[in-house]
Parts: sequence; structure tokens; C-alpha cells
Amino acid sequence: MTVPGRLPHSILFCCDHNSVRSPMAEGLMKQLYGRACYVQSAGVKNDLEVDGFAVAVCQELGIELSRHRSRSFEEMQQWGDDLSGFDLVVALSPASQRQALELTRFYHLDVEYWPIMDPTGIGETREAKLAAYRQARDQIRARMIERFGESEPAAEGETT
Repeated sequence: MTVPGRLPHSILFCCDHNSVRSPMAEGLMKQLYGRACYVQSAGVKNDLEVDGFAVAVCQELGIELSRHRSRSFEEMQQWGDDLSGFDLVVALSPASQRQALELTRFYHLDVEYWPIMDPTGIGETREAKLAAYRQARDQIRARMIERFGESEPAAEGETT
């Protein structure tokens, strides 16, 4: 079982499509905690590319998401990622929580649910849409810091 405040060795973030919340979480985790933890993300489905607004709001913090390739739980397994190898699965949507809990029938996985708002479809203007995505990004970041503590400063010469 993962201990609150302690960084797991490996973590999988998941959401509905692996196009907004889980890629943002993967990028934020890598930025905040560097190589201290193996991090991946997946979706219940893989039917969308990474969202441009997610790319834009992460870029504001120096996080590169434009090369992210969306993938589903099923594709992860097909590509050889052993889901049982993750110490913690963090579900960011109700559908991904159900999927992750379903996987606990086959694998021993610790699953946490972080109810992060889905910013897609919110806002009429570009600025309003960006504000919604920033809110989701900041919710994820706040939950990470609350759960895993402040990030360790990168060692000299190490990049995150």
C-alpha cells in the first residue's frame, strides 16, 4: 500500500481519453518529482489526440505535452506495460476509476480517485477555455503536492 506523503516508485494516471487530465498529470508529476518516480498515463479509450488547450496551459509552466501520444489501458498492455507493476493508479474521472477498480480483480493495485474537473466544453472564448484548463491543471498540481509533498529541488546538472 502506498503511504500518504511518500512518493511511490511508479504511478499511472488515468482519465477518459488520455487527452487532457492524465497527460497533464503525467507532465506535472515529471516536472515536480523528476526521476524519483516512474510515471505513465492512460485512458479508458484512445479516441482523441492530446488536447491543444492542455498543451497550451502546460507549456505556460514549461511542461511539453505536444509529443504525448494518447493510449488506452488495453494498448498499454498490448505494448508490454505491465499494469501490475504500478504501485499506484490515480483515476482522474469516474469512468477511469471504474476501469482501474475493474483491473484490481486481476492485479493487486492501489487505486486513488482524485475528482478533477473536465475542462472540455467549458467556456465560449479562447480565454475562458484556457481559464478552465488552467483550473484543472492547478487542481491536479495541488492534489499532487497535498498527496506527495513539496517537490525536491533537482540535483545540480539534473533536468526534469
